[in-house]
Amino acid sequence: MIPSHVIYDTLLGDGVSFFAGVPDSLLKDICAYITDHAPSGRHVIAANEGAAVALATGWHLATGEVGLVYLQNSGLGNLVNPLTSLADPEVYSIPMVLLIGWRGEPGVPDEPQHRKQGRITPDMLAALEIPAAILPDTLEDAVETVRAAVAAAKSRNAPQALLVRKGTFESYRLRHHPSNPLAMVREDAVKRVLGTIEDSAVVVSTTGMTSREVFEYRESAGEGHSKDFLTVGCMGHASQIAMGLALAKKDAPVYCLDGDGAVLMHMGSLAIMGTSGLRNLKHVVINNGAHDSVGGQPTAALRINLLEIAKACGYQWVAGTHDAGEMGDLLEKLKHAEGPAFLEIRVNKGSRPDLGRPTTTTHENKEQFIAFVRSL
Repeated sequence: MIPSHVIYDTLLGDGVSFFAGVPDSLLKDICAYITDHAPSGRHVIAANEGAAVALATGWHLATGEVGLVYLQNSGLGNLVNPLTSLADPEVYSIPMVLLIGWRGEPGVPDEPQHRKQGRITPDMLAALEIPAAILPDTLEDAVETVRAAVAAAKSRNAPQALLVRKGTFESYRLRHHPSNPLAMVREDAVKRVLGTIEDSAVVVSTTGMTSREVFEYRESAGEGHSKDFLTVGCMGHASQIAMGLALAKKDAPVYCLDGDGAVLMHMGSLAIMGTSGLRNLKHVVINNGAHDSVGGQPTAALRINLLEIAKACGYQWVAGTHDAGEMGDLLEKLKHAEGPAFLEIRVNKGSRPDLGRPTTTTHENKEQFIAFVRSL
């Protein structure tokens, strides 16, 4: 395995002076190292992967220097437009290095949402005409490969990709954590919401730990899983899945259990939901200010006012809390509120080390959910 500091120092030494991206579980160690060590103003945890390409483009236009964009391969979909219509040699010809966590690599067991993406990742990069190399897991070869990628990006004036396999980097834990003194944690908030909402409520939970916690709550309560759609991929789109359901089932309460990173990734969806006029749509954002399932890298969500944003986007009922004592009253009000309704629950980051994963398949989840929803 490779120490993160060696790759970081190699990048700096070869002229990479800016870093932007969306954290990934396979890259969490080097992402944490970059977060701790990049100079102020030279690292941005972006709202989405396409925005990171645009940030690196702006940096290059101003400085002539190369940026590094890091992402999970699931984020390639968000990159296609800026890579082909902005950074491509046939458009503005912008050099950058793409450091891509290769989830779902063929032959490596992974979750269902990563399997196809992993299988087609090399072909996607080839279709985009972006040369890609696999980062070796031996130090000397890794340094040589990184240097070659930076040199190629400069010589071609174009993006160059490095694919990172599971277990490539040595462990490194984020040292500089933004202060978050909040007492509640996300799982407590999930339990309170699910324990309060109507028996007829439809639930859509966002990608990551939230869906795992929803599944475990239902297991412990012996309630079954037919009422919940567990969004295991497509980060940032759970709210629009919920809106689609609310449009089709206007007499049923529809709840989206969302996360702060997901909301930031596609924040335009707030305006679409807020102005939808859907009285049955309830949007609950559990905000811990972190990309919690991929290393705890900070988001901007605890430094902005999501409640004022929701009001400006047209939500009819808006409230927020960080106090467990207020939760019961607010959840009752949410249940009876005329939507679109928005509730922000601010919590601390972290999850149980023994938190399990769903034991049903995505297809089983879908079929059970369909049977429940279509019975309403």
